[in-house]
Amino acid sequence: VQLQASGGGLVQAGGSLRLSCAASGSASDYGSVAWFRQAPGKEREGLSCIRTYSNGPTYADSVKGRFTISRDNAKNTMYLQMNSLKPEDTAVYYCAVRFTRIVYSMCLDPSSYVHWGQGTLVTVSS
Repeated sequence: VQLQASGGGLVQAGGSLRLSCAASGSASDYGSVAWFRQAPGKEREGLSCIRTYSNGPTYADSVKGRFTISRDNAKNTMYLQMNSLKPEDTAVYYCAVRFTRIVYSMCLDPSSYVHWGQGTLVTVSS
């Protein structure tokens, strides 16, 4: 499966961006889809995920209330709506998917995913 992330860019603090991740396969086949980010010198951080057959999305505390994950199976695309952006949100953002089911506790763990997009840079200026 190939994932193509897009939508990154430069935005002022308090602004918004929407990231997209287009998948080559059928999004309805995925057991879990997720967004991660990695800032320079830091580990990759799980931001949000949607598990198929779950009650709803999961969010990291750092983005809860500001970011919203969604998926459009008809378009084979997942999104990350990012509002109230802060300079500390500056990072390369990655989408990832897996085909098999995953438990809640592993949904935001980077090691749970094999298929990754190429990353899109988000820069938030103060």
